[in-house]
Amino acid sequence: MTPTTSDLDFSVADGIVVVDKPAGLTSHTVVARIRRLAGTRKVGHAGTLDPMATGVLVVGLNRATRLLGHLQLADKSYDATILLGASSSTDDAEGEISPVASAEDLAAVTVESIEVAVAGFRGEISQVPSKVSAIKVDGRRAYERVRAGEEVALKARSVTISRYDVVDVRPGALGIEVDISVDCSSGTYIRALARDLGAELGVGGHLTMLRRTRVGAFGMSSAHTLEELGETFTMLPIADVASDTFPRFDADAEQAAAIRTGRPLPGLKLTAGQQTAMFDPTGTFLALYEPHGPLAKPTAVFVS
Repeated sequence: MTPTTSDLDFSVADGIVVVDKPAGLTSHTVVARIRRLAGTRKVGHAGTLDPMATGVLVVGLNRATRLLGHLQLADKSYDATILLGASSSTDDAEGEISPVASAEDLAAVTVESIEVAVAGFRGEISQVPSKVSAIKVDGRRAYERVRAGEEVALKARSVTISRYDVVDVRPGALGIEVDISVDCSSGTYIRALARDLGAELGVGGHLTMLRRTRVGAFGMSSAHTLEELGETFTMLPIADVASDTFPRFDADAEQAAAIRTGRPLPGLKLTAGQQTAMFDPTGTFLALYEPHGPLAKPTAVFVS
């Protein structure tokens, strides 16, 4: 993807900004800052990061905000640090910490036992989300209920951990620190991985550092800090994002006219089970289409 940093009026431009979110800010705060920098109110983000987390936050401008919902299902990558030996009310360092393990318990935890435990969390697993997640319970976010002193019981859900590597294991002041790198499906809670690893080893565990390094095709190589964006506002045009994210179909003039009004198209050989990015002869991104039997039908149209 080729970023745009010209004199283009970003208040009317459609595209994606990949932010390297700093610790201490909510995703909502980052969106507000991008809104001011771009001079537009039409700004949204895909894949919330907790305030303590850093790294890739994908932000959409103008019509690209509608594309975000189609990007949220992408796999993600994280680097994280787990502290074994103590549990947390929030499964991370921001909660109330409760020591679980004795010195003898921690002494029994070896690199080999950690590797064995980690192996059990690879592949498709059933995971109970953290109680302080944004999942709604009877109309209210789980974290709101927890902070109000309520007991919250969330249902397990199926997630896929395609990579779960132990990068480093070292003694820390409060327990054993374990650095990990994870590739996972959307809906995976890294805090829950920390909690469950500690439980599997019988010593408790919680997350102390989290950095998201990739969301789908967007990695750290295309991310910019808020300070950098304040100096040079860099955006990935919506056409580049669509072309790099989805299979591409270049329509002729007659097909493009139909696509602009969201009409079904017969006879197109689009990739089964995937959305396809539809472009007109000038290279303008028009819509996302999917095959439905003998027809290709729109899932979203981005031009009028």
